[in-house]
Amino acid sequence: MNTRNSTLDPLDLYDVRSELSDDERMVQETVARFVDDAVIPLMREAFEQHTFPTELVPQVAELGLFGSSIDGYDCAGLNSVSYGLICQELERGDSGLRSFVSVQSSLVMYPIHAYGSDEQKDRWLPAMARGEAIGCFGLTEPHGGSDPGNMKTHAKRDGDDWVINGAKMWITNGSLADVALVWAMTDEGVKGFLVEKDTPGFTAQEIENKFSLRASVTSALFLDNVRVPDSSVLPGVTGLKGPLSCLTQARYGISWGVIGAAQACLNEVLTYAEDRVLFDRPISHTQTIQIRMADMARRITSAQLLSLRLGRMKDAGKMTPSQVSLAKWNNCRAAIDIARDARDILGGSGISAEYVPIRHMLNLESVITYEGTETVHQLVIGKELTGVNAFG
Repeated sequence: MNTRNSTLDPLDLYDVRSELSDDERMVQETVARFVDDAVIPLMREAFEQHTFPTELVPQVAELGLFGSSIDGYDCAGLNSVSYGLICQELERGDSGLRSFVSVQSSLVMYPIHAYGSDEQKDRWLPAMARGEAIGCFGLTEPHGGSDPGNMKTHAKRDGDDWVINGAKMWITNGSLADVALVWAMTDEGVKGFLVEKDTPGFTAQEIENKFSLRASVTSALFLDNVRVPDSSVLPGVTGLKGPLSCLTQARYGISWGVIGAAQACLNEVLTYAEDRVLFDRPISHTQTIQIRMADMARRITSAQLLSLRLGRMKDAGKMTPSQVSLAKWNNCRAAIDIARDARDILGGSGISAEYVPIRHMLNLESVITYEGTETVHQLVIGKELTGVNAFG
């Protein structure tokens, strides 16, 4: 039964799509088709089997989705709004795939492009754009991720080399990666090191028994007297500015990505509520369900407008990290609340992987935590409002 007759798109009530350029719409439509045709059919089984669908990597590369905002080096050179739309559509499929692309693009390719030597750029960026090399980003450590200044991993000069010791935790792509961008404390401050997977003393161990981001590889990295040449250091940055600037890029993409997860959940609920008949009428005809779905649409619309404005500011060179924090906080909270409520509306069916909300709900438990917890982003905004740093 389908009683919908609105002229509005229930997943885009403010017609945000009309604010996009022709090129931006083309990017969104292309990625949406890829997600519908190739991603969604794989994701339920990938999530259940706790495996990342590596067969998608060549297709993602062929579409130009790795490092899409980079000019040159076989990258697509798209604008920031297009990158956001890519994240939105990929996460509509699954947060695990969006995480894979985010790490490759925002956390590895971006810093190599922004801070790397010409040799590092030439070696890694085209290979990563083509999906022939995979990267991971080593910042978070076992003792906690919200205080990167308390970094235990350290690197010491030894002649023309550096010797790195330490451990990193919760590293997306870690066991798949050909190269890890490892951030380590040195006598000169924090530096980024490109550590190749076969380097003696470097190991990546996959983390098992996850109930979130199951269609994603998450690893622990261990560095035991890992020796790398000075040419492996990113020369263009020293200090926490390096990794934090990468996180700003990734958080921007996340603010868009979670909209896709929320849209997938609302879309599932809209269909279910029309077909589910209780007490002689579809539940979509009840005030309670309509109010809950309307609230989902309100949150999605607010998130869409927030991210679109953020993207326009980013493309104009006016975006600040605090503005990204606001969007990451708002949109992740909206998405996880929508996923949880969608799961509830589906009743017993809501716990079945036959329906998408439970998978998105579990994934979003990670997304709201990584790249800065909700509390971290709230305190970033609190500092903007008061001028007082209340961290710690």
